[in-house]
Order: sequence, then structure tokens, then C-alpha cells
Amino acid sequence: MSNDSVQAQTVDVHAHVLLPALQQLVAEADPEGFGAQQALEVRRNGPVSMAASGRMIKERWPQLTDLDRRLADMDAQGVDVQLVSPSPSHFYYFASEELGLKLAKAANQAVRDFVDRAPDRLNGLGLVPLQHPGLMVEALEHAVLDCGLLGVEIGSFAATPEDPERSTVELSDPRLEPFWARAEELGAVVFLHPFGCSLDERLDRFYLANTVSQPAENAVALSHLIFSGVLDRHPGLKVLAAHGGGYLPTKLGRSDHAWKVRPEAHGCAEPPSSYLKKLYFDSLVHSAAELRALVAAAGPEQVLLGSDYPFDMGADLPVDEVQAAGLPPADEAQILSGNARTLGITAAATMTARPTA
Repeated sequence: MSNDSVQAQTVDVHAHVLLPALQQLVAEADPEGFGAQQALEVRRNGPVSMAASGRMIKERWPQLTDLDRRLADMDAQGVDVQLVSPSPSHFYYFASEELGLKLAKAANQAVRDFVDRAPDRLNGLGLVPLQHPGLMVEALEHAVLDCGLLGVEIGSFAATPEDPERSTVELSDPRLEPFWARAEELGAVVFLHPFGCSLDERLDRFYLANTVSQPAENAVALSHLIFSGVLDRHPGLKVLAAHGGGYLPTKLGRSDHAWKVRPEAHGCAEPPSSYLKKLYFDSLVHSAAELRALVAAAGPEQVLLGSDYPFDMGADLPVDEVQAAGLPPADEAQILSGNARTLGITAAATMTARPTA
């Protein structure tokens, strides 16, 4: 494939694959933990949303698992390349150390196998056990060095198996420093995608468990990254936030004020809003006005096309949604293709070699 062809490719950085074998593995290895996680999801979502989600997954099963259907949908969307990540339901942050690492490596290999079936159209991200910070580097290296993936997907927080009711691992946790350092060194993409919300039953109706929790969790997790100085210590990190970064990018005036007047909010070197230029965001905000606001806040060079394929809260025509924002042509081109190319997000077949760092 010519360099010009790669430059022109439209790249969707937010697309998921379901891995049924991974769910079977965890259900058999830790039935008690898996059952508790399922019960927590019922509490968080409520019975009405759980039933609706069950129907949605059944209807969209072909898109989640069948490669031919995925490629046909990509053609219809005008998408040349998908960066495929596991469904966030596969995080399984309740798993013990041994099982958590085993699951992450199994997910990494499964994504690699899926990508290898259409390497001219796909590339992928793996998983790491966020609940066990000491194992994250090993899982990251397995994803990037052993499996040749472009990075990993993480949630907004993780509870430890010993205390699953509490969010005990935040992205500001000092135990994550080796992970951030290695991700920066490898040039790995770290895709922040929330799954679940610590507000639990307060959001168990009206689908608030998704519509409110996802943008709220993004804002909390990104604030942990910013205020703790992670982005100061690791300026080369490639952190990509799903759902346009949630509530954070256009609501940072209050954070900037706190940084000025509160000593405990002064853990970062610069005002929080300045770090939007060090983060990346997908375009999935479901509103032309909000996409324009995101681009105005972060800059067109920080936003990439994202669809959340194939879930119902995604965009069936993501390219059309970006075009509907009426952005300047150069900005639109950056979002659809240019920024992905800058970050090294291309089809697997266009990569001349896998990282060896």
C-alpha cells in the first residue's frame, strides 16, 4: 500500500469486539467473582436497562463477532481502518492476580488473532489488569511486544478483589507509575474507556448508568491523571479518551480556579485546561455543537474519529457525524485521518515491524 493511500485512510479509533471464549474462561475459573460482577451490573443498571441491553447484544451479535459483517459495515460507513478493542465488559477487574494476568494475555492474543484475519483493515488494543498495578507492565509488554498491538484499553478505576465495593485503584495511584513510564517508552496508545460507575444505584433507571456515568467517569479519571502530575512526568504518553472525554474538556474553568486557590489541587505544573493539548479524544459526542466545542477546547489535532461500533450508544455513521459539525476542511481531515496517522494508528498490514523496545 502506498504512503499516499495510508495518509488518506479514514480511521475509527473506537470500535469493539466481543470475545465469548474469554467470558467462558473467567466464568469457569472464578464463578463466584463472575457472579458477583454480574449482580453488581444489575444493581448499577436496573432491571429495565439490563433487559434492553440484553436484547441489544442479541441483535448486534453478528457485528460484535462476525468479521465479514464488520467489514461490510465499515465500507458502508466510509471507514478504512478500525482500531479494535475488547468490549469493556471484558475488563474483569475482580479477578485475582494469577487469573487477571491470564485473562489480559488471553484477550491480547484473541485481538491479535482477530486483526490478523483482516490486517489491511484492522489493528488492535489489548488489556491490562488495572486492579493489580504490579502486573500491568507485563500485560502491556505482552500486548505490544509479543502480540504487536498498538496499546491497551483501560477503565476509569478498578476495585481490588479483596474489597470489590470500593474503587481502590485510581489513575493517579502511584503504583501505576511504572505502567505510565513503559507505555510512554513503547509509544503505546492507552485508550481510556469507562465501564461501570461508582455511583451505583443512584443511576439505576432511565439508562443513567450509561448516559451520565460514562461522561462522569471520564471526567473523574482524566482529572486524576491531570491533577496528580502524571502528564507532567510522562509528557510523551498517548492517552486517548472515549466519548470525547466526557464532561471534562469543556468544563475546566472550575478546575483551573481550584488549581489557583487550593494548595491540594496544585499537583500539576500548569492549569488543568492546558493539559487538553496533551490528551487525545474521540469524536463520539452525539452532537455537532458539542463536537465543535471539543475541537475548540482541545484543538483539532487532539480529536480522532470514534464510533463505539457496534453498540447502540455508538454512531452508525460516524464519518457523517463529524462532517455534520461543519468544521474547516483541514480540521475535519485531521479528525478523520491525519491525527491517527500522527499517532501511528494504521492498519496492521501497513506496519513495517512490530515494536521491539
